[in-house]
Amino acid sequence: MAVVAAPMFPLTPAVLTIRNRLICVLLAASALAVLMTAAWLSPDPRGTGSHHQLGLQPCQFLQRTGLPCGTCGMTTSFAFFARGNILASFYVQPFGAALAIATAMAFWAASYCAFTGRPAYRLIRRIPVGWAVGFILVFWLLAWGWKMWIVASGRDGW
Repeated sequence: MAVVAAPMFPLTPAVLTIRNRLICVLLAASALAVLMTAAWLSPDPRGTGSHHQLGLQPCQFLQRTGLPCGTCGMTTSFAFFARGNILASFYVQPFGAALAIATAMAFWAASYCAFTGRPAYRLIRRIPVGWAVGFILVFWLLAWGWKMWIVASGRDGW
């Protein structure tokens, strides 16, 4: 008796339910709202402080220690990214630039899933979660170190 292997993927493509497509629309709209808000903001040339335009308070960690916190410069980085100045975005806060890129990718992926009804989980399932979390944590710490160095050395302006 011959053994027949089952196909790796189903022969008919998976289709998202209406509920899941609506979730994708909400995800795409949320990502777009973040990017549009960043485009509306004027990036602070000092590399921090763009969030004040949103009515948020100054960073208490920066005010008390003279060094930036782990998220200082993220809003400015997003504002530079939204204007297409990727180099400034990475210089001001590398992790903020990576998050801005991830936000733009999330917008396009969620839009694709919402309009086509095709899921993107096959690609996402291949990402090893432990390694991804470790990489993100190490990258964030290195980006924070970079931000502290440029502030401490007086090179924080763009």
